[in-house]
Parts: sequence; C-alpha cells; structure tokens
Amino acid sequence: MQQQKNIFPCGALPPRFGEAFEAVARHLGFVRTERGERVQIEQGKNGLLVKKSAQGIFLRWEKPVQLYRAFSILCERWNETEFCVEERPCFETLGMMLDVSRNAVLRPESLKTMLERMALMGMDLGMMYTEDTYEIPEQPYFGWMRGRYSIAELEELDDYAAALGIELCPCIQTLGHLNRALHWPALAHLKENEEVILADDERTYAFLEEAIAAAAAPYRSRRIHIGMDEADGVGLGTHLARFGYEDPHAIIRRHLERVKAITDRLGLSAMMWSDMYFRPDSPTGDYYDSGMPSQKSMDAVVKDVTLVYWDYFHEDKADYAQMFKKHRALGAPTAFAGGIWTWAGPAADYDKTLACAVPGLEAAKEAGVPLVLATAWGDNGAEANLQTALLGMQLYAEFNYGGNCDAARLARRFEVCCGADARAFLRLSAFNTAPGMRSGPMRPVNAVKFMLYQDPLVQLYEGDTQGIAMGEHFAALEREYAAYAQASETYKPLFEFYRQLAGVLACKCEWHERIGPAVRGGDKQTAQRMTERLREAEARAKRLRASWRELWNSTNKPFGFEVIDGRMGAVCARMETACTRVQAWVEGGEAPPELLERVLPYTRTAGGALMGSYAVGEIVSACKIDV
Repeated sequence: MQQQKNIFPCGALPPRFGEAFEAVARHLGFVRTERGERVQIEQGKNGLLVKKSAQGIFLRWEKPVQLYRAFSILCERWNETEFCVEERPCFETLGMMLDVSRNAVLRPESLKTMLERMALMGMDLGMMYTEDTYEIPEQPYFGWMRGRYSIAELEELDDYAAALGIELCPCIQTLGHLNRALHWPALAHLKENEEVILADDERTYAFLEEAIAAAAAPYRSRRIHIGMDEADGVGLGTHLARFGYEDPHAIIRRHLERVKAITDRLGLSAMMWSDMYFRPDSPTGDYYDSGMPSQKSMDAVVKDVTLVYWDYFHEDKADYAQMFKKHRALGAPTAFAGGIWTWAGPAADYDKTLACAVPGLEAAKEAGVPLVLATAWGDNGAEANLQTALLGMQLYAEFNYGGNCDAARLARRFEVCCGADARAFLRLSAFNTAPGMRSGPMRPVNAVKFMLYQDPLVQLYEGDTQGIAMGEHFAALEREYAAYAQASETYKPLFEFYRQLAGVLACKCEWHERIGPAVRGGDKQTAQRMTERLREAEARAKRLRASWRELWNSTNKPFGFEVIDGRMGAVCARMETACTRVQAWVEGGEAPPELLERVLPYTRTAGGALMGSYAVGEIVSACKIDV
C-alpha cells in the first residue's frame, strides 16, 4: 500500500484534471487537499519536468498524459529533499495495443485500470485490437456470442481515456483475420477463403462501409488501424474462381483504395500493417526475407496510409535497421510495432520480450520513427492474462522517456506505476524454458503449454524433453510463486494461478519423464508410483481450472473461457484414462501401446534447440483434431 501523501496541485492544469487525478492518485497514495503540500504546475515544451527544492515542488507537462507520469515520478522520489528530473520522449507518440479478439475480451473496468497504468507511464495512444468484437448495428452476427463491445461501452472508454490525456482509436481488420466473422452463414458470401474477405465484390465494400463507420463512431480520434496483415491466399480462392488469376499486388492495391475511399469519406486517417507489401515478393511467403521491395510492391503502396512495421522476433538491431530501410523505399509514412510476448501460452515470456524490444526500439529511435506501438497478442485462446503485459508496457514507456533500458530503473518505475515486483513478472519466462532447454530461432520454446496439454499416453514431446528435469523445475517454481502471491495484494489472484499451474506441471512432468521408460522396461513398481502422481496432478488440474476461471472472470468478459474450460476438461479426462489403463497393466493387463511406441524428436532441431508448439491442436494428438 502506498503511504498517503497530501498535496495541492495548482497552476496550469489540463482539461478534466480533477477526474483524471482521482483515477491515478489512488495508485500513488496522493490525496488532493488544500492543506497538502503545494505543487505548482505549468504547461511548457520539450517534455516533462519534475523538480523539488527548498522553493517547493514544480511540475511541467507538454502533453496532458505527461503530467500523470510526472506525478508517478514525484511519488517515486517523494522522500527525497531535492531532485530534478527532465524527460524528453524519443517518439512523438507511444501507444499500447491490447488484443481483445482471441477469445478474451477485457471488461471495461479492466481496460480503465490499464488506461490508468498507461497514464502513470506516460503512454498517450491506446488501441483495442477488435477483429469482430465491436458492434456493427446492421450486422447482428458480427461478434455474436463473442463478448463484443457495444458502442456505448466504447464511448465510455474513449471518454475515460480522453480525461487521462490518452487517445483511443479503433484497430480492426478489413482484409484478413476475419475467420470468426466469415464463418457465420450470414456472412459466408463475403469469403475469399476461411480467413480473408473477398476483394472486388461490391457486397464486401457495403459491409466494410458499415464496419468502418461503426468502429470509428465511438471515438474522438480520427485515426483508424485497418489491419490488412497476414491475408494469405489473396486472389487464390473465390477471387480466382470468379475473376481469374491476377497478381496479388494489384488486388491489394485496388482493395486498399476502396477501403481508403471509405475512411476518407468518414474523415479518418488510416494506418495498416505492412507485411502484405513484402510477402508476395518473398520466396517463402514470409515478411522478413523478401529483400528490397519490388517495383510491384512500391506501385501497390497508397502513399498517405501509414505503414506499421511489426517485428516481435529479431534480436539484432541491424535486422530492424534493414527493415526500416525497406520501408523507406515504399515511400509511405512508417510506424513501428514491437511485441510483449503474451501469446506463447499461459505464461508471458520476458526473456524474449527484452531481447527483441530493446534493439527494435533503438533502431526505431535512430530511424526517427514518430509512432511506436507495444502489442500484446492472445493467439490460440488468450491463455495468458493481459495483466502480464504490464511490465512490457513499462519497458516501452521507460525507453521512450529515457532512451535506454536500465533494469534497476525499470523495476523502480514498475513498482510505482503498477504496484508490483518486476521479478515476479520477469520470472514468468521460467515457465517456458527449463534448465537445459534451448529455444529455437525467432520464437521462444513454450514448455508450459506443451507440457500442460501433452497427452499422458500419446507423449509427442518425450523425445524433445529427455534428460531435462522439468518436474523438479516446476516444483521450485511453485514455491517461488507461492511467495509472490503471499507478498502481493493487487496481483495475488494472478500469482496464485501461476503457483497452481506450476504445481500441476510438477506432478504431470514427473509422469512424463518416468512413465515411458517404466512401461517399456517392465518396471511396474515405478509405474504404480507414477499413477499415484498423475492422480494428484488430475486433482490439482481441477483446482487450477477453477482458479483460471476466477482469474479470467476478474479481468475478462465470460465469453471465450469455454475454450479453456474444454481444454482443461480434456486434460483431466485424459489423465483419468491414463491412470486407469496403466493401473490395469500393473495388475496384469495389456501395456498401453502408446507408451511402447518408438520415441522420436518432434520439435527439437538438429542443433538441439526446441521450437515448441503454439496451438493446442499440434500438442495433444498425432491425429487431426476436428473441433
């Protein structure tokens, strides 16, 4: 709990200061009272200033959100007699994009708390990534049963953000990533393929007119992010059957012009992900290996649509610098989006986040990029609670205002702005990588996910994890997160979830390490012990599912948890089946054939690195999962 600090802010206060101050002050322990210490506030240029001396306390802000960051700095150094902090941002705009489309839709109350944290950090742009989770009045199936935001909810959030000096803007999709909308029979006529909307069909543009108007309506901002990324198969599905083959560059250019005509009519300034200008040139269809843009790519660019270069993977600043060079050749304004690794499974990965974010931000700074976004995605079911992104948000903010990444400074600022121990968040990476385990290139291994969902009989990862003491590793993590949960009031449910997750994995991994060799070696005594251990894992998994549900409902709308519920239900069911069948063998029956199969590597590379698996369907069975 923050100590109470009585202050009286006066001077050049931004609009709606009282409302905003009340929202952030509760996190800092400040109380606004005329009997408090006088804080003189002025608006100026060149960033923010926080100064304390014998003459009193002085704060200067250039943008309203900087004043709330200034208050967090004042709180951080409250007990010092004299200090002066001056900060000039590296980027004109620093934003945060939260994925609320991959099953987890943050409650408005949770988003308000996120906005308060952003204000204390000094982040001034917010985006909620909504594929189909916003209301289109004319399209009842769009976002149906998905927890979509109503126009009224978004208007309220926009108003709340505006008071804090934060611009909210819509972030939608107008080409790819529309599977959840297009799978409804009512919208199936708009399909190019299962993910991509059909270009050059007038019905598509009538729909997009409704979608863009509805997406923009709740917001003051005139910015809009129109997506356009990862639209695999443009021109190769329904479009090919109806119109014949055409170069994808031309189709994308024509489609973008139609979309931009809509945004222009609505007075909106569009930005889009840039990868679709590079993929058609790539020999692999990838984003980063295409060389300098072809003439076709340059001709396809609509010059006044801002291109957002996204890169969550590279760890060398030179890679980012080369991509900025490629973007300059396209001739359109460029923004940069880095990643906070929340999408690898139930645990965020800060080892990878730090390894990629710092060189990316350094390169963006050197390239003079005006707009930088941090992104927190929720691929494959949003298993990691978005609270785990907070330390990454702080990282981006501290780089923006300090020009570097200092670990001690980051930890101090995180404690003030988020009331949390940075180490408890950094250590989430230990769920993904056990000692002796090496990640493959570009993405971290995610042991927590594939070991949680690996079938106890069909052990696809046995060859990948041989010789790694994962049971002992997760047992130690259980003790570690029990201590974090005990020490934190604000994040107790989050850390308690991770304590329980580690406990399940400690039992389950011991089974996975020992049951195969026991059955193949005829060691029924060990198999009996492992059956008892797996029954313990099953009981713990049932408690974990309840804890997960509680955590989910505390931050998200209830829609989408049915997917996690189903996954965990299947985990428990298969543990029960495995126990029954191994016990039958111990008592004289047939040995489970699955455990007698030859052990082969699955994701382990020739060099010994593990690639991991990011989709449950790749983890639980060698059979096709039809769900």
